[in-house]
Amino acid sequence: MSGNMNLTLKVWRQKNKDSKGLLETYNVKNISPDMSFLEMFDVLNEELITKGEEPIAFDHDCREGICGMCSMYINGRPHGPKRGVTTCQLHMRSFKDGDTIVVEPWRATAFPVIKDLSVDRSAFDRIIASGGFVSVNTGNARDANNIPIPKDDADTAFDAAACIGCGACVAACKNASAMLFVSAKVSQLALLPQGQPERYMRVQSMVGQMDEEGFGNCTNTGACEAECPKGISLSNIARMNRDYIAAGLGSE
Repeated sequence: MSGNMNLTLKVWRQKNKDSKGLLETYNVKNISPDMSFLEMFDVLNEELITKGEEPIAFDHDCREGICGMCSMYINGRPHGPKRGVTTCQLHMRSFKDGDTIVVEPWRATAFPVIKDLSVDRSAFDRIIASGGFVSVNTGNARDANNIPIPKDDADTAFDAAACIGCGACVAACKNASAMLFVSAKVSQLALLPQGQPERYMRVQSMVGQMDEEGFGNCTNTGACEAECPKGISLSNIARMNRDYIAAGLGSE
């Protein structure tokens, strides 16, 4: 078929977190450049099932770049070679006919492999549960514009809230740090009036839970921001660090 590609895939296969994994080689043919990366994997899995072989396990849900499930480490980069896109939004036209593509799961102690390319990211859920909420008494429903918020603060909070919790920042970091994720979740509330009553308790709780989960330390190399599909800024980490220091001083 004219314009289609033949590719060699080296895919990480691992039965569970306790078993030893390895790269298995697969040849996929007649792949349309208009397919998404996940659609290409669907084709491969259909072929494996037809042959009576075990399909490759991978995470996916919305396939619209907004849920963060499609976590694949492609040729040494989280979500692949394009900036600002998730794996499900990566198209095969980003590769060339005859390419060899290496696909692995996120690599982090806090993200144990469930199977193949699927990892357990419930550590993020526990960090959110530790402090990513507000508990102010809102009373009856109010119009949003009854609480005036400076536009710069609203825009910055919205940018932080764009984090989809995919874990690319952890996968990209040499220390498997979750600082970008946690700081985004801290910042989206710290910048708003509704988040002020628990601001300093929140940052202490969420950072404490992050450390308990076994994520590494931040060394400000910036790989997290570079690979984040939503472009979350390192400035959130600086804001979180300031709040964390202020929380410590306030508790003395």
